Amino acid sequence: MLAIVKIAGQQFTVKAGDSLYVPHLEGNKGDAVEFSDVLFTSNDNGIASGAGVKVVVKAEIVEDLVKGDKVIAFKMKRRKGFRKKRGHRTQYTQIKVTGIA
Repeated sequence: MLAIVKIAGQQFTVKAGDSLYVPHLEGNKGDAVEFSDVLFTSNDNGIASGAGVKVVVKAEIVEDLVKGDKVIAFKMKRRKGFRKKRGHRTQYTQIKVTGIA
């Protein structure tokens, strides 16, 4: 079974057993989480989308805090001596989908 689920404003395509990185979720390593905002499902019987989807995606948190690559925001104005360098690392949570029910 395949499902498209909305997590923290982003859409992810998932199936049972998948491991993926999502924007940071509250919880600790080993906690179970459920996502009820499913947009689309596909299985042997057919497809369902929109209001006809009555599925919940269940997952387990594998790593509670994973930092992404560093992103640098550098600003400069020529001939003025103005330079500003800022950076950040986006925080993610690694989850493993245990089932789609």
